Amino acid sequence: MGRVRTTVWAAALGMALAGVPAAAHAEGSTPEPLPAYRTADGAQRVEGKPSTADAPLVEAGKTYEDTIGPGDRVYRLVLEKDGSNVYVSAVVRPPAGAKVSGSDGIEVELITTAGRSCPSGTGRATFGYDAVPLAAAGVRWGAEDADCAPGGVYYAKVTRTSAKDSDQSPWPLELRVQREPGRGAGVPTTAPSGLPTGAPALPGTEAVARTGGTGFNDARAVGAGVWRDEMRPGQTRWYRVPLDWGQQLGVGAELSAARVTKKFSSASGGLAVTVYNPYRGQVADENTSYDGVQAGITLDKTPPVDYANRFSGDRDVQPVSVAGWYYVAVTMGGKVADFTEDAVPVPLTLRLEVAGTPAKAPAYQGDPAAGGFAVGADDRAAAREGLTAPEAAEAAGTRSLMRVVAGAGFGTGGLLLAVLGGWVLLGRRGRGATSA
Repeated sequence: MGRVRTTVWAAALGMALAGVPAAAHAEGSTPEPLPAYRTADGAQRVEGKPSTADAPLVEAGKTYEDTIGPGDRVYRLVLEKDGSNVYVSAVVRPPAGAKVSGSDGIEVELITTAGRSCPSGTGRATFGYDAVPLAAAGVRWGAEDADCAPGGVYYAKVTRTSAKDSDQSPWPLELRVQREPGRGAGVPTTAPSGLPTGAPALPGTEAVARTGGTGFNDARAVGAGVWRDEMRPGQTRWYRVPLDWGQQLGVGAELSAARVTKKFSSASGGLAVTVYNPYRGQVADENTSYDGVQAGITLDKTPPVDYANRFSGDRDVQPVSVAGWYYVAVTMGGKVADFTEDAVPVPLTLRLEVAGTPAKAPAYQGDPAAGGFAVGADDRAAAREGLTAPEAAEAAGTRSLMRVVAGAGFGTGGLLLAVLGGWVLLGRRGRGATSA
């Protein structure tokens, strides 16, 4: 029993520390390497081909790992004629400090065996000032496009564009394939009009500590409120917000004063914010300069999550067409290290507004939650507790174990419940007070 107790409480301590920003490094110390992007648990190795010949099969509901240099990687999909939409996202991860230009980026295109691109299905994203994880997503619309509605073989072509003087080395590539069921009767197919957008009403309450993740797979869950973290030059912190049908997301990010080593200096793109939707397509992005004293960005509220948004001609509206986890990536520009003490983290304040009452989901011919396109009670609980996806899965397993033990009677079960209850309590305390 002693060994079990040690393991449980060690895990509890890890959970407690997960939500608290790391302490600042001692003055004059050498900065530690920035945390690496966490790949998806269970991701499968795959090797894309430069053409459709011998392209490997990728399947909905799975995540894959590959590498990509400048040029194309092609993957094969076998899709049903069932009206479903299939999203293929690609995340490239350049090494820290890699040279990139504003024309460098990633593109995902879905094509037929005849070589025709699925209409309105290509996703693109380009870098700003820094080499940070970058995502784009392509889609096969299973009901709207005659070319791509039939069942059969399709190809996902991932293209990495790179200027001649940019980094040419192969980069890690993460692929994710998600399926959205076909729509049921009564779902609108006309773009909405008069969408309420504009500046958000960002909260000014006391900040609660939440340490962001390294990417999509360990993004820290947050909800409406004010959240405190810290960053170093070249770092991107990732957060996830459950956004239900009919809801809007407003985002504001601030960098406070750094320990400045050169006065009257600033970095273009010293603060950048990007918002992604549940299938990892870009929703919005903005950047501003940072002088080591103060910088802030406020993004307009997203339109309300609406199935019909996908039919809009507005590129800011189209991506906000599914419920689920929306991601906020905040980057502190690498050039900030030229005039600040890199080893000393800078306070980051993230202000979030989630506006609107959750609406009824549209009629689907299946369960959208299976593809990641819904918000459930467990998602809202994860946001209250500040859990990453791996932590949420672990917590769900713990709850299942507690139910099993409870059903076995008090005795040993009661002792285990007490220990596990202490574990959960420590995890909650470690992530600070919660917000609705």
